[in-house]
Amino acid sequence: MKAVTFKRMIDGTRDDFELLEREGSAYFAAVPDRILGVLETMGQAFVGYQVSSLEHLLQTATRAERDDADEEMIVGALLHDFGDVFAPHNHPEFAAAMLRPYVREEVHWIVRHHGIFQFFYYGHHRDINPNMREQYRNNTYYEACVAFCERWDQMSFDPSYESYSLDHFAPMVRRIFARKPFDPAVIRAHAST
Repeated sequence: MKAVTFKRMIDGTRDDFELLEREGSAYFAAVPDRILGVLETMGQAFVGYQVSSLEHLLQTATRAERDDADEEMIVGALLHDFGDVFAPHNHPEFAAAMLRPYVREEVHWIVRHHGIFQFFYYGHHRDINPNMREQYRNNTYYEACVAFCERWDQMSFDPSYESYSLDHFAPMVRRIFARKPFDPAVIRAHAST
């Protein structure tokens, strides 16, 4: 395996960083496979719920697709709780950070803030202000996040709901994560919606 010449980044050369870009391309291209692999492990998570965390994600994404959401929003719905595996106490930020380079601003914002918006449904049971979402009332994406939580997220814990399989969503995940990261034509697209 080829390796850079430096031990400190400040000592690196253009050739070193071009080598890292070339050698890293296969690793970057495998991001969708790693995401899908982690999703497969989520079939055992969500102890105490009637469905696994994977099933919750599949139901949320299925509802989004059946509601004619576009592919970015469907993938956002599929991955909105992805962070539960690694960062259960700040899972929305984890999932949003993962999505940010590949999706428009709206999808990133909704995934990042959905946890606060979900308090509307159960905050009163946990002594958390259920109206915390009101701090974002003037945000462009406020209503879209309300709809995301109302129509897709909060109702996707139903063991009798027939969701699409992970294999159904895999091509969407591959297409979204194959995009050029931080492409201005993507991340700012539909920013006013």
